Amino acid sequence: METETLALAQEIDFSFFALFMRATIVVKLVMIVLILASFWAWAIIVQKLIVYRRARAETADFEEAFWSGEPLDGLYEKLGPTPDGGSARIFSAGMLEWRRSHRDDGGLIPGAAARIDRSMDVAIAKEAKSLNAGLAFLATVGSTSPFIGLFGTVWGIMHAFVEIAEQQNTSLAVVAPGIAEALLATGLGLLAAIPAVIFYNKLSADSDTIVAGYDAFADEFSTILGRQLDA
Repeated sequence: METETLALAQEIDFSFFALFMRATIVVKLVMIVLILASFWAWAIIVQKLIVYRRARAETADFEEAFWSGEPLDGLYEKLGPTPDGGSARIFSAGMLEWRRSHRDDGGLIPGAAARIDRSMDVAIAKEAKSLNAGLAFLATVGSTSPFIGLFGTVWGIMHAFVEIAEQQNTSLAVVAPGIAEALLATGLGLLAAIPAVIFYNKLSADSDTIVAGYDAFADEFSTILGRQLDA
């Protein structure tokens, strides 16, 4: 009897597609949600890695030009009001407010330093928002996917027990397919959650580092303009 049961169990297809097709509609929906969430998370991860790499390169290029000794007005004219790169946009925001703070007679409108700082703070906030876009989804996938997968597993095991009760048979050939289908949901949940958590932590740290660089540049630029205001 055991030999026949093992033979029947070996004939069962345990491939991913077969397990998916044999699963109940609830478990199938859970699997589809987890697969879509995993693909979406990986799309965000790849996109953010590219964006952060470009942001670091643009910052390095701009700071090289900024500290080259070229006059600030000349650099601003070259970059324009909407340049590429976060540091360049912060610089342009500060320079634009600097120019707007000059009266027609060449004097400065009172409170210019505070307005320049606020303009650059707003530009930094916009850059930070752009850098962090999508990270909340990674955090959501990382925190909820295991529980969604666990829900699918619980539902699948419940369905497997119902089949056992209906067939009045606890052989391996009856139990194994249902348990395997149920556990697949948990596996997919972990498969979606683990990369999402790892890259959420990495990308959050990278974003904080880039934004900290923007803050440092804004402080240095504000100091330079402050010296010109005092002069």
